[in-house]
Amino acid sequence: MSRRVKEFVDVPDHVSIDDLIQKLTEIRDALPKDADAELRLRGDEVFGHRITVTYFRKQTKEEAEIEKRYADATREAKERELARLQAELGVVCYSAPGKRGKLRIVA
Repeated sequence: MSRRVKEFVDVPDHVSIDDLIQKLTEIRDALPKDADAELRLRGDEVFGHRITVTYFRKQTKEEAEIEKRYADATREAKERELARLQAELGVVCYSAPGKRGKLRIVA
């Protein structure tokens, strides 16, 4: 759970100033420590405006498990695609000798 997740809170623009102050105070009081909160006015004349508060929070265990599952699936898909391309092109990848440790592609 070392990652941080960006969280969004939208406040509609058609509220009284007292309601807006109260809502923003509630949001501020509920923010986690080191949240790096930002307040922005978003939207346009057609779809309407809204006040958006963004902040960072720690990733939950459940979110981390889901992300790990998708990251593993993405990594496996990339490895399969790399193997397919190597077989198709006859290319082998290996680490270059020396301290740099850069990848060298040999055809």
